[in-house]
Amino acid sequence: MSSSAFTHPFLSALLGDDETAGFFSVEADIAAMLGFERALANAEAAAGLVPVAAAERIGEVCTTFVPDMSALRAGTAKDGVVVPEFVRQLRSAVGKELESYVHFGATSQDVIDTGLMLRLQQVCRMFLGRLSGLDEGFERLQDQIGSHRMMGRTRMQAAMPISVEDRLRAWREPLQRHRQRLEQFAAEGFPVQLGGAVGNLDKLRDKGPVIRLAVASELGLADEPQWQSQRDRVAEFAGLLSLITGSLGKLGQDVALLAQSGGEIELSGGGGSSAMAHKQNPVGAEVLVSLARFNATQVSGLHHSLVHEQERSGAAWTLEWLILPQMVMAAGAALRIATELLTNIRSLGSQIHNS
Repeated sequence: MSSSAFTHPFLSALLGDDETAGFFSVEADIAAMLGFERALANAEAAAGLVPVAAAERIGEVCTTFVPDMSALRAGTAKDGVVVPEFVRQLRSAVGKELESYVHFGATSQDVIDTGLMLRLQQVCRMFLGRLSGLDEGFERLQDQIGSHRMMGRTRMQAAMPISVEDRLRAWREPLQRHRQRLEQFAAEGFPVQLGGAVGNLDKLRDKGPVIRLAVASELGLADEPQWQSQRDRVAEFAGLLSLITGSLGKLGQDVALLAQSGGEIELSGGGGSSAMAHKQNPVGAEVLVSLARFNATQVSGLHHSLVHEQERSGAAWTLEWLILPQMVMAAGAALRIATELLTNIRSLGSQIHNS
């Protein structure tokens, strides 16, 4: 049984998201690391720092390389990071004649952080697509029921009638702003990491910046000076995730309250009760609230990881590994559930006659 609700055998059907989980699979992780090593070798060969034959051999091996997972596990337990054992195996596959050119001038954090940026970039694209789909769902509801009337409530008390359009705007507009922020982040917020042992590209000498640019270009990442102890980009992305799930949580809370009031909303596909057959519980709405609160709690941990002492921190770095994938999973699940929830709204504002 999994210790994470996002991958639990049955809880994952409620709280997980298979498409998002794919970006954090071991296969995706290894593919990203191999992509970095291949791009690094190509860039160094183009700069005349390693033989072209070495880059070709490394690229060939990276295409088919399958690591020994049990050895990776043991190596990670010993070294605190998977890369030393990963590189040892890759060098062995490349062969003794050219093995010294594998991973030349790089360090473990270059591999891990660049791999993370590659996968988060793909996550970002997917989330942008889901946010666009949500906006289309709001537009559809606006066309269908936007002119309907419903009771507006302040501080949980009936106040004055509003239109359904008013409530839809409160749900929709924050998500439109989050999509714009995410688009800006996608354009410049996913940089390559290449700094070497202490972040100064010492082994690459004066060719370091050119090689870094070439690696970034091949991988489709931004070219930025090494940032291994500057974790604000990671924390900023986590903040965007929390904003998205928080706004979706507001949607969920409102829908749950509308269902509680009775007569104000009609949902299809409500959850059943083991004891009360007449009930249709607003399960999706409730889960959106839970996921919002989960990410609001987790984002503080990412801010703790900003304290990345000196040139590299093992503790702060490991904290990111614990928290960030869970936050991404929560956001992916929330976007999936919110899309389903909008589809399941059959009517809204039915207790007040339409104008």
